[in-house]
Amino acid sequence: MRYGVGIVPPRPDGRFTLIRTTPFRTTALALAASVALLAGCADMSERQKGTAQGAGIGAVAGAVISSVTGGNAGTGAAIGGVLGAVGGNLWSKRMEDRRTAMEQATRGTNVEVTRTADNQLKLNIPNDISFDIGSASIKPELRAVLDPFASSLRGDPSARVVIIGHTDNTGSDAINNPLSLERAHSVRDYIVTRGVTSSRVDTAGRGEREPIASNANEAGRAKNRRVEILLSEPAPS
Repeated sequence: MRYGVGIVPPRPDGRFTLIRTTPFRTTALALAASVALLAGCADMSERQKGTAQGAGIGAVAGAVISSVTGGNAGTGAAIGGVLGAVGGNLWSKRMEDRRTAMEQATRGTNVEVTRTADNQLKLNIPNDISFDIGSASIKPELRAVLDPFASSLRGDPSARVVIIGHTDNTGSDAINNPLSLERAHSVRDYIVTRGVTSSRVDTAGRGEREPIASNANEAGRAKNRRVEILLSEPAPS
């Protein structure tokens, strides 16, 4: 069997590693390295990165299967790449468009709009624009965030929403737990008035149990007083 020299993707220190390879391993490594570089490009969208990563995984898997079963590794890699690209593209264009729209709608509000590891759109809404301390009444600033969010759900009956209220550690659980749930209910009730079907929305109140900052100072407590909204679409069956 002929051997060649392969290059694996760069290590964290930026250096490359040369290894002795078979033709199959060379094909797989080349594909993996290419995808790793593509997926790291700053100007690629999240959807494109997901597709590239899926393609890389599929390509390597296809090459492995073809090599083991006696087929052509290059052909197997190509087929696997196509299947992987489809499988990795779970972040739909509609979800990407929603994220872009919400980033624009919340600019300057300190609302964090992110994509989670399991392909949900997440809005982390700080207390300063959502509720007064000890209150579950929605502030006008929060309405300006919820209106475009609710609008983005129209015409998409498959989308699901989870709203989670959080507090800091000031006060007892007897106060914080129901308050966090009441705030989640207030957000749900508001978007329902904007046309979102209530059966598509789940709510939860976590009280002080899931802090994202230290409760030892006011800056940290302010971060912990928040409402999180998670939007998801089911993966194609």
